[in-house]
Amino acid sequence: MADKPDMGEVASFDKAKLKKTETQEKNTLPTKETIEQEKRSE
Repeated sequence: MADKPDMGEVASFDKAKLKKTETQEKNTLPTKETIEQEKRSE
């Protein structure tokens, strides 16, 4: 096994063949206001 990986496949990779995808945030972090509201309700 070589110390360095074979970069031939990476060098010849064509980004144009990739499909465009939309990224959606599923697990958003709470805002500072939400955290304060939770603390007050306890």
